[in-house]
Amino acid sequence: MQTIKSHQDFERVFTQGKRLNHPLIRMVICDCVSEGDPARVAFAAAKRLGNAVVRNRSKRVLREAARSCELPIEGHEIILFATSRTRTASPEEMRLALLALLRRAHVVHNN
Repeated sequence: MQTIKSHQDFERVFTQGKRLNHPLIRMVICDCVSEGDPARVAFAAAKRLGNAVVRNRSKRVLREAARSCELPIEGHEIILFATSRTRTASPEEMRLALLALLRRAHVVHNN
């Protein structure tokens, strides 16, 4: 899974992307800059969620949901943000929440 690492790329996706919200996950999705660019994903957890242990746990849960939904999706760059309910959600709840967001973004249809 390729991730978005540079601040510049993160900012571009954040400013140009489409925002979608779910009680368990917030997502920003943007088309890749050019056709040859790799699809990438990023995971973020704000400091207001708690200490480093809480934030890292939330990002692990997000990564597992992304793996189960086979992210990244070709032609798209995605940033997933943890919410206060992310770390306590079950893996199945997270998978369903992420699939719902991807359907609303018209990226996947049935899974």
